[in-house]
Order: sequence, then C-alpha cells, then structure tokens
Amino acid sequence: MKYLQKYYCILTGVIAFIIYLNTIAPSVIEIDPGELAAVQITLGIAHPTGYPLFTLLGYLFSLLPLPFAKIFQMNLLAAIYCSISIAIFTCSAKLVLDNISHFQFFKARKEKTRKKSKGKKEIEKPNVAVFQFSEPVKIISSIIGGLFLAFSKTFWFQSTSVEVYSLHLLLISIIILTLLKAFLFAKQEKVIDKFWMIFAAALAFGFTNHMTTLWIIPAAAFLYFLQNKLTARSLKQIGFMLLLFFPVLILIYLYLPIRASQNPLLNWGNPIDWERIIRHISGRQYQVWLFSSTEAASKQFKYFINNLTNEYSITLLIILSGLIISFIKARKFFVFNIVIFLTTVLFSINYDINDIDSYFLLSYISLAFFAVFGTAYFLLFAADKKINLPISVIVLVLILSFQTYSNFDSVDQSDSYTYEDYTKNLLKSVPNNSIIFSYQWDYFISASYYFQIVEKFRDDVIVIDKELLRRSWYYKQLNTNYPGLLSGVNKDIEQFLDALKPFEREQNFNANLLESLFRKIMTGLVSTNIKKHDYFIASELVDGEMKRGEFQLPDGYTLVPHLFLFKVVDSNEYVEAPLPDYKIRFKNADDKYQTALKGFVSSMLMRRALYELQHQKTDRAEIYVKKIKDDFPDIIIPPQLSVLIEKSEK
Repeated sequence: MKYLQKYYCILTGVIAFIIYLNTIAPSVIEIDPGELAAVQITLGIAHPTGYPLFTLLGYLFSLLPLPFAKIFQMNLLAAIYCSISIAIFTCSAKLVLDNISHFQFFKARKEKTRKKSKGKKEIEKPNVAVFQFSEPVKIISSIIGGLFLAFSKTFWFQSTSVEVYSLHLLLISIIILTLLKAFLFAKQEKVIDKFWMIFAAALAFGFTNHMTTLWIIPAAAFLYFLQNKLTARSLKQIGFMLLLFFPVLILIYLYLPIRASQNPLLNWGNPIDWERIIRHISGRQYQVWLFSSTEAASKQFKYFINNLTNEYSITLLIILSGLIISFIKARKFFVFNIVIFLTTVLFSINYDINDIDSYFLLSYISLAFFAVFGTAYFLLFAADKKINLPISVIVLVLILSFQTYSNFDSVDQSDSYTYEDYTKNLLKSVPNNSIIFSYQWDYFISASYYFQIVEKFRDDVIVIDKELLRRSWYYKQLNTNYPGLLSGVNKDIEQFLDALKPFEREQNFNANLLESLFRKIMTGLVSTNIKKHDYFIASELVDGEMKRGEFQLPDGYTLVPHLFLFKVVDSNEYVEAPLPDYKIRFKNADDKYQTALKGFVSSMLMRRALYELQHQKTDRAEIYVKKIKDDFPDIIIPPQLSVLIEKSEK
C-alpha cells in the first residue's frame, strides 16, 4: 500500500499505456493523420487552427532514432500523450477526494443543542457533517475512475493515431489539475499568486494546441470568483495572469508566420501576415458550421445522448450515482464539473460536422470525475454492508473490464492498413509524373501527404485537391511543390484570387463570377497539362461535379475507367490499364469510411470490367469481375458481367 500511495498516478497511466499499445494503428488511418504526421515531421503548417505546439513537440519526437516507421512513431506519441493525461486525471481525482471539505458550500461547524432529557448536559454536535473517505478508498476510486476514462471509446480512440486531440487531452488535464490546485491552495491575500500564474501558463499552452480549450473558461471563472470574489484585488490578479498568458500564447503562435515565410511543403493558409494569421488561427473557414441551425444542434445532441452508452456502457450507473453524491457532499465541485459538462455539450452540438465525437471529450472527462465519486460511494456502501474491500474492487474491475471489452473492437486500429494500401496502390496504378485530380481527403489525399513527402513514395505523382483549389493559399503551395503546373492558367488564377479576396474577408462578393472562374481553372488545368502529364480524375468528381455540369473536360477529351481512377484521353480507341493484382487489407469491422472506400473501389472495378467487355476483352473482364466477387461478395453484379462469373466457374 505504501508504494501504491506514492505511485498510483504513474501506475494508472502505465496500465492505460499497456492496453493502448495493443490498439495503436501501424500506419495512417482515415481523415487527418497523414497530413498531421507529415506536418510534424517536416515542420509544416497544419490545417486551421495551425496547432503550433502540437507540430513542434511532434517534430522533436520524430527526431528520436526509434526502430519504427515514422508514422508508427507519431502514432505512438499520441498513446503517450493520452497515457500521461490519464495519470494526471488520476492525480486530480485524488486531490479532490483529499480536499472534499473545501468543496462543500457550508463548512462543518458546531452548535449547542440542548437535550430534552433531564439531567443531561448540553453537548455539541456538527450540524453539517464532514464527508471523508479513507486513504485506500480514495486511491482505488481515483485509479478506477481514471481507467473508466482511459477506456471510454472516444478518449481511447485518440491514443491510436496522430491527432491533435491526444495532446489536447494532456493539456486540458494539466489545466484542470493546476486550476484545482489554485482553488485549493492559492493565498487569497496575494495579488500575484504562483498557483494562479501556473494555471494561466497552462491555459496559454492549451490554446496553442486547440481552441476548444475555451470551454474550460466558464468553470474556471466559477472557481476563481468563488475563491477571490469580484474585488479590485481579484481583477488585478487576472491582469497579471493575462500578462503571462498572452506572451506565452504569442510566442508559440509566432511559429506560424516564421515557418510560412520559409515556404514549407505543407503550408496550409500561408499565414505570413496579420490577416492570414487571424483567419487561420480562428478557423474562419469552419465557422460557417458553428450555430448553423437548431435542427443541426438537435441532431448532434441526439447523437451525443445515444452515444453515451458506447462511451461508458454500464459505467453510466456509477456515473449517475457519483453525480448525486457530489451534489450532496461536494456541491462546489458538482457545480464546477456540471458547468464543464454543459458548456462542452452546448458548444459541441452547435458545430454541424460529421466527425463530432472528439469535440465532446471534455464532457467525458467531466463524467469520469462523477465516476470517481460513484466508485468511492460504492466502496463505502460495500464496507457498510460488511463486504470485504478486495471483493468490492473485483466488482469494479469486472465493470471496467466489461466497458473495455465493449469498446475494444470499435477503437482497435492495430490491423488498420486499409488507407496505406489504398493510397499506395492508387499511386502505383498511374504512370510516372501523372496528375491526379480528386477530393478524397479522408481516404487518400491526407495519406498521400505522408507517403509522398515523408517516405518519398511515388512523389513524382502530382495530387491536386479540388476543394482546396477554392482557397487562395493553395495556389502558392502548388507552385512550391510542382513548379510549372499552373503556368498555363496563371491569368485565370489571378482573376480568381482577386474575386476571392472579398469572400475570404467576409465582404460582399460576386458568387457567379467566383464559380465561373473556378470552373475555368479546373478545365484549364486539364487542357494545359494533358500534353505533358497523364491526367486522372477520381470517381467522386465524375459522379458529382461532372454529372451536374460543374466541371467539364476540354473539347475532344473523354474519360476511360483505369483502375481506381478515370484517365483523360483524346480518342475512342481501347486504352489498356493495370490488372487488379493489388491487395487492400480491409478491416473486419466496417465503419462509414471503410464502407465508402469499398464503394469507390468496387464501382471502379465494375466500370473497368464493363469497359473491357465493351472492347471484346472478355478474358480481362473476367479478371476484374473475379476481383469484385472475391473482395466485395455483397456487391450486386450487373447481368452482363454475372455471365462471366458463371463462365469462369464452369
């Protein structure tokens, strides 16, 4: 018990890390990890809000000569961040339980109570009981509560791959710990108290990584003014805190303009001047999805409620009991924690994006604090019923094990090679110096940044993101990475950038002019490069923009299904393509991203098989159809192709 008392926080973090090691992704996964890993390793500029601290720390870690692929090394860093976060959360939980009397609105006091019985003396008894836990109960509750958080679905998922939220969890855990220490130990007579200054510094570091750090402010204000009241001294102390906060914040964010001025390969937003810096760190391009509608908020709120059982399963019963106990026995902490929860949920549900889970992370931390109280009360209740502590702990471990088992499959990325395989096979399928025009960011483009820039895999291939062509900064990045690519459309780009300025500054703009110039640039990129490069277009553009008439090929050109992409050609003659002898390792459990990716691949195989059949290449068509049947057995094959299956089986 002596060593447990001393090292319980470290032990909790180590337990979490050992489990995390079994679920880390060996390569890139969907959405942003490819881009973020490349940004860290090459000291680039990430998508808004820039994440300078995340980039700098990741770069330093990437320099360690570890015997792993760089992508796994960066994924490992995410697991380290999350594990340390759990250790710090455990320390915070124990700190609260150690000082539970400070979180009562009424301090225990004694008053005289006269007994009615004759001959009895006046005795003193407390009118408000001090609620205390034994040391073993506090340690066990903190450890179990920390592990409940560690193996909640969304928190756990942040440990599996490169993402800014893993560092965000570490920083927000440090912020909460320093805030609690400031509330408990700061000297109210001091204008400059070291605990509040440490909190201000921690808060600044939090904001240099992710702007959702803002959501801790209402709860922090509650504890601050509860302790210091609204006085001249307390306002002066806030002034000194801000004098530390802003220099730390500005110093780290200076990375963005300094590095952008050096033209890194990844230079999202090109934040070299005040206007671009503010636009980038405020995430202005994403603000259109903030507070967009009550309908969107309702949808996100329903998702949050329905997802709670996926996060904590039966642990929700412990959380509910902890919520009640904290309300009764530690009302100040209850208010602090419920403010965190409500602030996080309120802001998150008003952000209308698909990948909303990580925005609820702070609310899950809040629920874990309630779980700590629920666990402590369970141990007290069991002891009151004469149940031995080891038996009570076994029951809690079983609940924790059930939650961990329930979430394991949904977070496990240890066999996730899908996006590496798809990206590499797609890049290999095209000739040298080809151009690929797509906006499959979640499946291919983000991953291609890592493989092309860091691993130098098929870095001869030019990848153009159709959606990023709508942003002024992207043209500078394209010129840096692919000199000469835009030379044929420079005049159109200049006109487009002039028309784009009022849009990016949120001023009145000519939408029709912008759209016509944008379409002209897309077509111009084909016509001015087709003689120098093989040009390929992804299926989402063909099925979307081209079908709607928003993007047209130059006159005389048409499309041929190649393998994963469509090739732009200028004749109706047969065009040969690689046979489908590739391998994509799809995970056993499908999610929305893998399902969509399977749709992309299978539809292109189908189109190529029909193309082969159209040109009387029956043997080749059979190969494509067999690939569809082997890899996508649930796909419905058209009658003209199903005949080939029957033929091959005879």
